[in-house]
Amino acid sequence: MLLPPDTHPAAARLLLTRGLRAFGDGYVSLLLPFYLSLLGFSALEVGIIASATLLSSASLTLMVGLLAHRFRSRTLLLASSLLMLATGLAFVAVTDFWPLLVIALVGTLNPSAGDISVFLPLEQSLLTRAVTPQSRTALFARYSLIGALVGAIGSQAAAVPALVVQWSSVDLKVAIQAMFLLYGALGLASFLIFRGLSPQLEAAADAPATPLGKSRRTVFKLAALFSVDSFGGGFAVQSLLALWLYQRFDLSVADAATIFFWLGILGALSQLAAPRIAARFGLINTMVFTHLPSSIFCVLVPFMPTLPLALLFLSLRAALSQMDVPTRTSYVMAVVSPGERPAAASVTAVPRTLTAAISPALAGYLLTLSSFGWPLIFCGVFKIAYDLALLRMFGKIKPPEEGSMRKSG
Repeated sequence: MLLPPDTHPAAARLLLTRGLRAFGDGYVSLLLPFYLSLLGFSALEVGIIASATLLSSASLTLMVGLLAHRFRSRTLLLASSLLMLATGLAFVAVTDFWPLLVIALVGTLNPSAGDISVFLPLEQSLLTRAVTPQSRTALFARYSLIGALVGAIGSQAAAVPALVVQWSSVDLKVAIQAMFLLYGALGLASFLIFRGLSPQLEAAADAPATPLGKSRRTVFKLAALFSVDSFGGGFAVQSLLALWLYQRFDLSVADAATIFFWLGILGALSQLAAPRIAARFGLINTMVFTHLPSSIFCVLVPFMPTLPLALLFLSLRAALSQMDVPTRTSYVMAVVSPGERPAAASVTAVPRTLTAAISPALAGYLLTLSSFGWPLIFCGVFKIAYDLALLRMFGKIKPPEEGSMRKSG
């Protein structure tokens, strides 16, 4: 995929590693609940492990936020890649609940379809340095689009273990464990790609990385709002949404893989429109007025009596829910000073991941009580509250390029 105009060529490496992670996250998020159920774990235990993976992401991201101004981003990305490799290997080595919980707490597994990992703030900061303000949203749209498209392909790859079992005498558990080994291999591939990252990309910064200063108040308010959104989203992370479909409609892993592939494609295609919509209506308006209807569709899903109707509303949600991803990132990077960007990316990511880590366990508990789909209702209600609060608090705070456009107009 071509880079936007005036973009540093090294940004292509960051887009490539985003794709590798998205592929691994795509199938791991679907195989994880099925694999844990195969090991004999309850829905509550699956939710606890999903929460633990999100807590891991939050703690690692917080560490990056504290250390980003002391170490080169390339060094931290290399270390994160090795941790991804170790996570894949460790998840194959043990099958008991408590060791797996420990691995989830310190590793990089992602039960969500989106990227909430330690890599995210580091890559966002570098991408912002690699592009002009006028092309920033377009670059982040490509970053998110690649993640969504390749993540959809990864979701389809979740069907591979079932096909292997069908065509050979390999045990299903062994076939799934091979996919976790592949996840580790993707971490190794990312390590090799990051090794070739040009030092010029970090040297392209307008200012050296610093802790939060004059933008602290703005960043904290955004972090609080994003936390509400993520808390709601945690009720319907892809692993638990798949688990609900397994329970409610007796869906197979192969069918779930196909469904989440197409949901991922819809989400990816919607992001193509985000930069153009944002250029016309502004970043905040684009975030709110695409995200709000998607949240309403989410609330309606559990009331659908049949699988086709449930999939219809999940598809409508997917077609709108991801437009805010590149616009949100672009907005945060725009309203803080250049030197504060690494810290801002981490500070807005950590509370989001922490709050998202709480709700999967709650969702797992709700699924042990009923197959109605209460987690989806909670998800939609919290996201609607976030949308309305974001519009009220930041609707009039424009990034510099939008302000200059209005003045020139």
